Amino acid sequence: MKTLEVQGGKIGLIAGYGSFPLELTRILIDQGFDVHVVAAREETSAEIEDLAASTCWLHVGQVGGMIKAFKAVDVERVIMAGKVQKLHLFRNFRPDFLAIRTLAVLPDRRDDTILTAIAELLAKQGITLLSQIDYAGAMMADRGLICGPKPDKRAYHDIDFGLVQAKGSAALDIGQTVIVQDRSVLAVEAIEGTDAAIARGGELGSGRAVVVKVAKPKQDFRFDVPAVGPDTLRSMADAGCKVLAVEAGKTIILERGRFEQLANDYKLPVVGIDG
Repeated sequence: MKTLEVQGGKIGLIAGYGSFPLELTRILIDQGFDVHVVAAREETSAEIEDLAASTCWLHVGQVGGMIKAFKAVDVERVIMAGKVQKLHLFRNFRPDFLAIRTLAVLPDRRDDTILTAIAELLAKQGITLLSQIDYAGAMMADRGLICGPKPDKRAYHDIDFGLVQAKGSAALDIGQTVIVQDRSVLAVEAIEGTDAAIARGGELGSGRAVVVKVAKPKQDFRFDVPAVGPDTLRSMADAGCKVLAVEAGKTIILERGRFEQLANDYKLPVVGIDG
């Protein structure tokens, strides 16, 4: 992992769904940063206000408002944390003029296409979008058995098979997670998200399904870094999935203490694999 030479000062956070924005904000504060947050009204936990030096609440799609908010507090470095569910592009999307103009010229609406365009807009305003994994520290998945019992040989065969399938799906920007059993794909994550894919795959399996989550082959670590957390394990337990495999050094583990405790309670092996 990269060692940061510059710490402290002002930093911006584009905050989305879940615990990741909260955890990363605490890490950044511990590193000496004043964290200025732009939060999504549809997604972000209100707890962020208790941590941040300042918080600006905007609707999903208000890109121009986000840039103005960061420039108002003289922020020049920004990190994204937490997904904004893509379903908001279809249900609750409230784009401002800059977002409308940007989306109109995009070749498609894949995650990478949209997020790269946002990164370019920020850069034009003198705001640099930083890598998430350079700041996530102990949240990054280790190599080998992370927690839970050791998987059996049969599960490792499915992990190897699932890795190839997940990389293929991720390369197409469809999803970064597959659910496999007996070297057959039961479900592929798409716009519905990881937990829904796990539920579908587990329903088709027979209590031995393996969940494999990876980074894209050409992952831009400024955004959409794969992440797992306690909700992932709860979904697996409910669906009857057996093993979770994630790409080591490229996957974020949310609420790690609780995550490891649940893996032990559910007797669910979690393995960090090389991509």
